[in-house]
Amino acid sequence: MADINQSMFREYDIRGRVNNQELNKKTMELIGKGFGTYLGRQGVRDMVVGYDFRSYSEELKDALVDGLVSTGVHIIDLGMVLTPMLYYAQYHFGVKGGAMVTASHNPNGWSGVKLASDFSKTLVGDEVKEIYRIIKSKYFRIGQGLVKKDHFRSHIKEVYTEAVIRRVKLEKPLKVVVECGNGTACFFAPEILKKAMSAGGRTGYEIIELFCEPDWTFPHHTPDPESKKAKEALAAKVKEVKADLGISYDGDGDRLGVVDEKGNNVWSDRLLILLARQVLERHPKAKIIFDVKCTQALPEDIKKHNGVPIMWKTGHSHAKRKLEQERATLAGERSGHFFFKDNWYGFDDAIFASLRLIEYLSEQGKSLSRLLKTTPFYDYVISSTIYISCPDNKKFQIVEKLVEEFKKEYGKKNVIDIDGARVKFKDGWGLVRASSTEPALTVLFEAKNQEKLEEIKGIFREKLAKYPEVSKKWKNE
Repeated sequence: MADINQSMFREYDIRGRVNNQELNKKTMELIGKGFGTYLGRQGVRDMVVGYDFRSYSEELKDALVDGLVSTGVHIIDLGMVLTPMLYYAQYHFGVKGGAMVTASHNPNGWSGVKLASDFSKTLVGDEVKEIYRIIKSKYFRIGQGLVKKDHFRSHIKEVYTEAVIRRVKLEKPLKVVVECGNGTACFFAPEILKKAMSAGGRTGYEIIELFCEPDWTFPHHTPDPESKKAKEALAAKVKEVKADLGISYDGDGDRLGVVDEKGNNVWSDRLLILLARQVLERHPKAKIIFDVKCTQALPEDIKKHNGVPIMWKTGHSHAKRKLEQERATLAGERSGHFFFKDNWYGFDDAIFASLRLIEYLSEQGKSLSRLLKTTPFYDYVISSTIYISCPDNKKFQIVEKLVEEFKKEYGKKNVIDIDGARVKFKDGWGLVRASSTEPALTVLFEAKNQEKLEEIKGIFREKLAKYPEVSKKWKNE
């Protein structure tokens, strides 16, 4: 039996490099056997499987399927789809299991698997690690599953498109730049947006495509809508064509990036302020979930608009669980994941989120930049998310120590420790947490002014400098 690298089994998915040591056909088959055994223990016998647009994704998916069917799981093979389309297919076909072979926003040479054992419930934490334990035990369920794969991609594309379009209503036409990063969204997003804009015979809209030619070498930038290159290219195009806004998608279509009509970057926690306002107009006193990386302006605005803000852990799996647990109506993350329970299913879906944003703009009749100026975000200065290299086998231990240090120095009431340490200071806060997707720590800062932000950053820099395993170089600073 092939060895399998434990470090690939992360907080809310399995992710690694495509090579002899990490993800390959042998290890993907083992993951299929492990997950199939896990599903059998949960009483789940049917599932949907899909994959993203990369040169190696289909063969990795086939190996995963081989492992799954050997445990008796019956599979609907969707082919190449977006991750939210796979989640939608769970509801459409009425099957609880799901597996999406995707590297998400990672560069070429990476892959992974997002695993679901129930509707809008992807595996997290110990559940992901349980797949690893099953594989290492070598005690796999034995059976003979069936695979159905004829025409499911075209079918799910059709029904998903129709379901999304009938849930949004545009008051006026807009000009929108759509940037797909040469990834999987190229096959779906422009067409869906055009159909949504023209629904009911509407005219006057414009969809301008940018990097919408499929190319798994990703010649312009990594398929990350929050990357600097992606935002710069999108901003330039928006200003060139005088569009109302620009939207971009990650490699599998579950994360959204946005720039306003002036080409200014719009962080996703600021977008969540606007999307929360729309939800709260329809559902007063609704609960809104957001992650520890979000601006303090968000809970302030949610309260002001008669909503209930709830801060929670970073990660799409955590957000979905909390959404269900709290019976909340909307959740969002600074990374660009948005989860609507308002007239949708509660899974992260960048296509649906972008259409809801476009719908809100058309309802308000104001530019995106003008709407953003009405938010309390402008009372704050916020940094980008900064990444600091740190070994996977050390990062969580270091964060635990930092949590205790901050509590001792600043008091327990000033340290939110649901996911790392978010430390409250007068007129600002700082966050340090272990990245769930790479060997790194992430830090983020916000304050009433730049001077205070630099002061808080200096406190964190001094703390982190005490640990030799933590790089002195801060990426994206």
